[in-house]
Amino acid sequence: MKVFLVLAAINGFLAVALGAFGAHGLEGKLSDKMLNTWEKAVTYQMFHTGALLATGLAMIKVTATSLSVAGWFFLAGIIIFSGSLYAYSTTSVKTFAMITPIGGFCFLIGWVLFGYAMIKYI
Repeated sequence: MKVFLVLAAINGFLAVALGAFGAHGLEGKLSDKMLNTWEKAVTYQMFHTGALLATGLAMIKVTATSLSVAGWFFLAGIIIFSGSLYAYSTTSVKTFAMITPIGGFCFLIGWVLFGYAMIKYI
């Protein structure tokens, strides 16, 4: 439980910092397409920071393995999805963009497991 609350705080901080860096530090240095890619990474990181927070809070009431696994999938999704988009937008190396869907799949698994835990245990 506590680990997901701490991870949510860290990722929330990082999402705000990376969003500000993209808006102020990368403007004029990246193409509009790559800036949009950076913004997509920030958006998905922040949305799934909320998912980590919800997971940690739900674990106060529910001790379900599926809930814990969901939290780890949300974190993996942030790292793989957003991380690969951050790397792609600043390097234009297409290999980074090609692994982004793996992170998206992690997000999907996380949401299914989170939903399952909510239906079964709450």
